[in-house]
Amino acid sequence: MDLAEIIDSRAVLANVKAQNKKQLLQDLAQTMAGLVAVDQRIIFETLLTREKLGSTGIGQGLAIPHGKMPGLTRVYGLFAKLAQPILYDSLDGEPVDLVFVLLAPDHAGADALKALARISRLLREKDTIAKLRGTDTPEGLYAILTEPQAGMGSQAN
Repeated sequence: MDLAEIIDSRAVLANVKAQNKKQLLQDLAQTMAGLVAVDQRIIFETLLTREKLGSTGIGQGLAIPHGKMPGLTRVYGLFAKLAQPILYDSLDGEPVDLVFVLLAPDHAGADALKALARISRLLREKDTIAKLRGTDTPEGLYAILTEPQAGMGSQAN
């Protein structure tokens, strides 16, 4: 699965300012609402409900808030680089500065898992993370995220 199938250039944000996790999720839900034509409150509640099951802060400054929702026709992603790291209840206790939101149709099953696995692979690559943290424009971040080999090592998918 190519990330360009999940995320478009309008869904990449740089220098996002948030005071805390709740505000961040509200702001990202608002941006996602404009991309997927779903009410932002529904998106926010979906993300918040998932966070209550356990933090989506996976460690090393990374978070992948996600959820399934009725009304979507495909998997959608949004990437945000924060201006300042925030506390996120991450697994390692470290603040978060890179966030990839993933929303999938409630019937998505394998597609949602493939997208989550793809993003997880990408965000485990130290070189990619360093590039993302060293880039301050949405265009630059989008280019890194959608590089053909990003998150794939030497395999093709």
